[in-house]
Amino acid sequence: MKSKSKNNNQLLMTLLKGRTFIVLIVLVIFFSFASKSFLSLTTLTMVAKHVALYGILALGMTFVIITGGIDLSVGSVVGLVGMLAGGLIQEGLTIGSKTIYFSVPLIIIFMLLFGCLVGLINGLIVTKLKVAPFIATLGTMYICRGFANLRSGGATFSNIKGYEGLGNTGFKVLGSNFLGIPAGVFIFAILAIIAAILLKKVPFGWYVLAVGGNEKSARLSGIKADKVKIIVYIISAFCAAWVGMINTAQLSAAHPASGDGWEMNAIAATVLGGTSMAGGSGTIIGTIVGAFVIGVINDGMTMCGVSEFWQKVIRGCVIILAVVIDQTQRNLQAKMALQARNENK
Repeated sequence: MKSKSKNNNQLLMTLLKGRTFIVLIVLVIFFSFASKSFLSLTTLTMVAKHVALYGILALGMTFVIITGGIDLSVGSVVGLVGMLAGGLIQEGLTIGSKTIYFSVPLIIIFMLLFGCLVGLINGLIVTKLKVAPFIATLGTMYICRGFANLRSGGATFSNIKGYEGLGNTGFKVLGSNFLGIPAGVFIFAILAIIAAILLKKVPFGWYVLAVGGNEKSARLSGIKADKVKIIVYIISAFCAAWVGMINTAQLSAAHPASGDGWEMNAIAATVLGGTSMAGGSGTIIGTIVGAFVIGVINDGMTMCGVSEFWQKVIRGCVIILAVVIDQTQRNLQAKMALQARNENK
């Protein structure tokens, strides 16, 4: 009887661990029947674009959530970075009576550094001021969104192409396709490889997992927990900066509301991918699959004519379900560990 119960638990654990991939397959099959054009090249390219954006955000979110934190500011950083990049291309930087126009590579570097600055501020608020991550990043979310609107008075920077004579053209490359594949997908792949190496192959990743698993023990073992937390928020905002630039390049326009609500997509993709909201565990592969699930759900519902209001309801249910399943998995793991200890006695 015990053996049967053990086998059932192991089977259930296997299904729980592979839940995201199973859900992805089911969703693809469902939407391919619900919409005849879902598996067309045009649709798949569109889905790939969105998956890349959500996925890059989720990569940074994975590190934050593993440490037991949360970053609600990433969607607003997307919008603010887009507005800053668009403004620098269209209007340049005016200092006194002189206007300076920067090359696209410099603008990209500036925006990535700006993202890192926002992440540094988030990290310092959480670690030095001891503000709960939810509150700290909620505050920076509003601040960044406010500055995004202030940058242009709420207006849009449209038709961002740059000027040949000023040497600031080429930004649209970030939103172009190469061999039929969006540039964002290549950037996502590169960042995902780097993230996987950071999390599993270098000491920093072990520190992140240790801090999320048991911060007190991590500190006692010599890990500088505050430093680790600051770095993960920098990584999160760095990823958001990339998304802000890619999204702006794809649209050839920057709007202050860009990225609104995308933090929820990033959180959902991360949790669906198996990263525990309690901290201490998570994988980049799981996050990637989670991003595909969110992208397929969003674009699939849109193609099937589901209203935006119902889409929000469904996304909310998906997040709740993901957390419930995560808790179920944790409880089952604890139960199986207890059974194993009893059997070894």
